[in-house]
Amino acid sequence: MSIPLRNQEVKDDTYSTNKQMPEEQNPIKDLLFDYIKSEKNIEELISQTKFTEIIDIILENCYDKVISMGEKEESLGVLATGLLHYLLTNALISSQRKIKHAEIEIDIIIPDLKTLEIDPKKTLIVCIPKTIDKKIIEQKLVQLQKIQPIKENIWLVITKKLDFQNKTYVIEKKNASFSKIIYDIAQFVNVQGQSKFKILRI
Repeated sequence: MSIPLRNQEVKDDTYSTNKQMPEEQNPIKDLLFDYIKSEKNIEELISQTKFTEIIDIILENCYDKVISMGEKEESLGVLATGLLHYLLTNALISSQRKIKHAEIEIDIIIPDLKTLEIDPKKTLIVCIPKTIDKKIIEQKLVQLQKIQPIKENIWLVITKKLDFQNKTYVIEKKNASFSKIIYDIAQFVNVQGQSKFKILRI
């Protein structure tokens, strides 16, 4: 049985530097969730935890429309963010998205900011820079390393492979390494022992 998409807000008054960034209506997110609702096969695949197949299907059917709706990197970044949040929720993996910490924007953090402050080793940041400009991406990574000193725990989602040392997922229409990201995140969560049970039993 699938879990409905829900907004996960930061509800921790202790950390005054942590801010939930405002949600904005976006036609790409609307397209994504309209497609998910219309494609009955996706609900069945979620119940079977076949997240790689879900990402492949969505990229196959939404990729061309998405890149026609604006600048390619920006559009695919919005798609990746929305899709990741949806799948993390359905995979029962704790996460926060679109938040600021110490004035640094974080796209997705797993499991949450409180864990980052207590134990960075158990915390994963997924950076979706929405650009292919290497200098801008480097600047973003330098910023993130101020709050997550463990470089291996900062992953990138971009539209083509670049020679960063960070673990990188490429979002493409076919053969996208992005398809495997949910299982890799689940493996990270399992290894770090953040859950009382094994996520996705991998």
